[in-house]
Amino acid sequence: MTGPGNAPPRQPTAPEVKICGITVVEDALACASLGADAVGLVFYPKSPRCVDINRAADICSVLRADVARIGVFVDETFEGIMEKAKHCGLTGIQLHGKESPGLASRLRESGLRVIKALYTNKAPGLAEADNFQEIAFLVECAGGRLPGGNALAWDWGSVRDFGARYPMVLAGGLSSENIAEAVAAAMPAAVDVSSGVEAAPGKKDYQKIKAFIQALHSLPYRQNKGRIFG
Repeated sequence: MTGPGNAPPRQPTAPEVKICGITVVEDALACASLGADAVGLVFYPKSPRCVDINRAADICSVLRADVARIGVFVDETFEGIMEKAKHCGLTGIQLHGKESPGLASRLRESGLRVIKALYTNKAPGLAEADNFQEIAFLVECAGGRLPGGNALAWDWGSVRDFGARYPMVLAGGLSSENIAEAVAAAMPAAVDVSSGVEAAPGKKDYQKIKAFIQALHSLPYRQNKGRIFG
């Protein structure tokens, strides 16, 4: 028998997976049915995957409670983020700009999971992680013109030590063809994919999603670092 003082250790699991850039209800439902742990909704106006607040609310409303709903923001105000979070029923926030540790703390104290994007090729860089408290980090190289991975593969193994120290979501250039290589190199707690499972920007390819998640779950790597998305 186990009790509060002798709970069994957490069982290792495959890294969590977030499918980002969801723009329609049908794609959100497909991601959930195929095994995604989280979906991402982009609120950055310059992104081809940006959704307005009402469409985002419709998407969030159809998802099961065990599928996390992560809003992606770039240098948005606390008030603007919270308005969308409450209206849409977001469970987490992903910050992709130059947001301060104070903003991240306010969001976390409001009951939201917080993921801060850090980059290997530009600011904010990995060295800034210690400035943030009790959040996770999405790590990518950011070599393109928009915030995010821009579908560029990179040296995933260069952040393996970072992932051993912090809760890390690996992103950037991931697909079913390279997910085994990427996970073996970085050993992340979670992965984030968007263009690697698309037919076109903002339109998901269900066969690619299925292949990606199956490839991830078939890997021998397991982690017990805890839940990133909730």
